[in-house]
Amino acid sequence: DTHGGKIYILRLAAGGSGLAQKEEFLKGLDEPFGIAFHEGYIYVGDTDAVLRYKFDAANSKVTGSAEKIMDLPRRGHSTRAVAFSPDGKMYVSVGSQSNIDIESDTRRAAVTIADPDGKNARLFATGLRNPVNIAFEPKTGVLFTSVNERDGLGDDLPPDYFTSVKDGGFYGWPYSYIGSNVDPRVNPQKPELVAKAIIPDVLLGAHRAPLQFAFYTGKQFPSKYDGGVFLCEHGSWNRSLRAGYQVVFIPFKDGKPSGDPEPFMTGLVPDPTKGNVNGRPVGVTVAPDGSLLVSDDGAQVVYRISAAKGSAAD
Repeated sequence: DTHGGKIYILRLAAGGSGLAQKEEFLKGLDEPFGIAFHEGYIYVGDTDAVLRYKFDAANSKVTGSAEKIMDLPRRGHSTRAVAFSPDGKMYVSVGSQSNIDIESDTRRAAVTIADPDGKNARLFATGLRNPVNIAFEPKTGVLFTSVNERDGLGDDLPPDYFTSVKDGGFYGWPYSYIGSNVDPRVNPQKPELVAKAIIPDVLLGAHRAPLQFAFYTGKQFPSKYDGGVFLCEHGSWNRSLRAGYQVVFIPFKDGKPSGDPEPFMTGLVPDPTKGNVNGRPVGVTVAPDGSLLVSDDGAQVVYRISAAKGSAAD
């Protein structure tokens, strides 16, 4: 519950049907978003810090008080994602303060890498306007992110995107988008940086607001979904026709995106020309049985998506 400053545990009903049991897990947080588990700790990305608590996994409880291990710049794009690489390094994503202003704090619009205790922090990648979520591809250990791009260039520019993240990589913001496409509103320009701007792997479309994503590691769905990504599009707020408001699937092959995004969970926009919508997907994760859990802060529900009988993994 980002706005309520709380984290809850949802215990799923036996057999996968019925309402989940909701238990308060942590409270008194400041816009929590990212959660990660690593070596006996649970890490929480607050809007102004990374906190960690000793975690009793057997009883799903924290022991002791919060330890602040990293200060972060407050507000602006307020979501803070936390992820751990296969070699045990901590990665934290922070969005920009603004639409296209040149930031004074270099930690913004960037991904930072550090030790699990927050020490030895350095910038890993920059030029990412709002890298809402970060996660590692399970087989290759490559970092990926979902990015909300800038506003004010019309209905169809620039596209939000999903991409791998390279150490030392620069992804354009605020000077350019999709590589070397210069944003003329930004002054002064930095052509030497623009020349190095990396083109994202997967373009999603403008103003779709991609948030959390999950690599499919389950066995319940047909084999076409193996290793691919399910990604939540929260939906547009500044476009003449509504876009997003769905979960898309991005196919993968050999640890890399191998095709265009495909609509997977849809039906939340009755009429794209009007304002009413029936939900806004935020988070997605793979349940132990291979079904998907999708959180929706518009309808304020968590959906469980299971394979229909007869369509199980082939």
